[in-house]
Amino acid sequence: MDPETKFDAVRNVCVRDGKIAHITEDDIAGKETIEAKGHVVAPGFIDTHHHGAGNPWGVKVSLRDGVTTPLDLEMGVINVNGFYAERDGKWPVNYGAGVSHEFHRMRVLDNMDISTTAHGDDFGRLRNESYKENDTPDWAVTRASLEQLNEMLANMDEDLKAGGLGIVSTTGYMGKGVTTLELFNVQRVAANYGRLYASHVRLLGNTSPPTEATLGAFEQIANGVALNQPLLLSHNNNAGWWEVEEHLQLLRKQGYNVWSEYYPYTCGSSTIGSEFIKPDNIGALNLDYTNLIDPRSGEKMNREIYDKIVAEDPAYIIILCIPAREEWLPMWLSVPHMTVAGDQMPPVDEKGNKLGWDDPFEAYNGHPRSAGTHAKTLRLARELDVPLMQVLAQNSYWSAKHLGDAGLEAMKVRGRLQEGMVADITIFSPETVTDNAGYKVGTNGLPSTGIPYVLVNGVIMVKDSEVQDSARPGQPIRYSVESTGRFKPLEKEGYLKNLLGGAIPVPHGMHGAGEHVGEQH
Repeated sequence: MDPETKFDAVRNVCVRDGKIAHITEDDIAGKETIEAKGHVVAPGFIDTHHHGAGNPWGVKVSLRDGVTTPLDLEMGVINVNGFYAERDGKWPVNYGAGVSHEFHRMRVLDNMDISTTAHGDDFGRLRNESYKENDTPDWAVTRASLEQLNEMLANMDEDLKAGGLGIVSTTGYMGKGVTTLELFNVQRVAANYGRLYASHVRLLGNTSPPTEATLGAFEQIANGVALNQPLLLSHNNNAGWWEVEEHLQLLRKQGYNVWSEYYPYTCGSSTIGSEFIKPDNIGALNLDYTNLIDPRSGEKMNREIYDKIVAEDPAYIIILCIPAREEWLPMWLSVPHMTVAGDQMPPVDEKGNKLGWDDPFEAYNGHPRSAGTHAKTLRLARELDVPLMQVLAQNSYWSAKHLGDAGLEAMKVRGRLQEGMVADITIFSPETVTDNAGYKVGTNGLPSTGIPYVLVNGVIMVKDSEVQDSARPGQPIRYSVESTGRFKPLEKEGYLKNLLGGAIPVPHGMHGAGEHVGEQH
């Protein structure tokens, strides 16, 4: 099944030198044969929101879920060169990430020494460390001065120059600190390279004026349209998602490269110290602390439990259930260009220790979306009679198309089951494929079943439902490294001159505005 051309037929597939060489009705033979009768041969799944993509256990459980290309396009990484160098020739799946807005804010505003590579596996640790200097997570709540903003933007430009996939942001966690001016210029730094901006938008989940969640999405969209920038809205599965999707559909008709993600769960996950679930803010979500689940116990929380944990460990991972999603979830399966992305969490056990390749699936403690996202969409499609081709496009093709349209060459040859394409292939049983991970302790990381074979760049990495440990065929998903950066520092007088078409002098009434370009106030 090929979701780009809608080809759907019984054929034999020949894989040679990491590519799909032939798709034919003829009998073929090779060094190794996979008997796929009764199964679907589909493009390998692409997940654009995977915080476990830099962790061996995280990619192992995702292989069982059919994922051949996990990318982190929300938290992202800092030190792009280091991230790719660490995985060169050593990674079981394809790998790539965007440049982290959050980590670069930590580096400048919290004076944190993040000289080595940091990725999604590290965000809990770094969020805890951000309190050490002054007991305040400045990355989340402090506005940058003009000098600090220029430093952050210049640092992000260095990571883009190294081939980062764009700039990605957890703006929803930094709503008090990130001004509209900062956000626009962060997006502009990526747009200078023609690369995407992807974000957990400001106000996500808020349900009432004047802080409706749609405003955060529209801020990002307006910036992207002004910059003609590829744009990805992370997990657009909260209140107001239908308004956001209408805007994105209208913009695509006008030629803009914009799309969104969802994950197929009614509960989300976050760190317990996040601003949006603090006592003054959680009501805006129409929720309270009984909507939180402690993954260590699998039990609902309350205000007393919340207060105790947040004081001891503000980066502790919790589960947050949103009842309204029960009505919306079946709809997401049918939305065009809304892609499946699991928001997989950093893999840890119940004591918070990182998991490694050899750790059992049962050891994982956290949200089940880390293990079951993609198989769950296939199961739900079967149960709800959603066309399988639609859900395959959500799991593979649309992510590849939009990233390819953003100039990422490696994605122009993935997400399709066609001759000449890269042989990232997922083989599953449409009748039995299912997720098994749940919220009960001990089941959080149970792998999906009904996906007996997964190929990465033509190499079998799941065989008879067992992840193979004999090869590391993963390839970098990355832009070309450039020798010269493109960022030009913001400067007050020049900013206003450009705004006024180069007019000199600046009118008297505008001097106050100039003094506050990028400043704290």
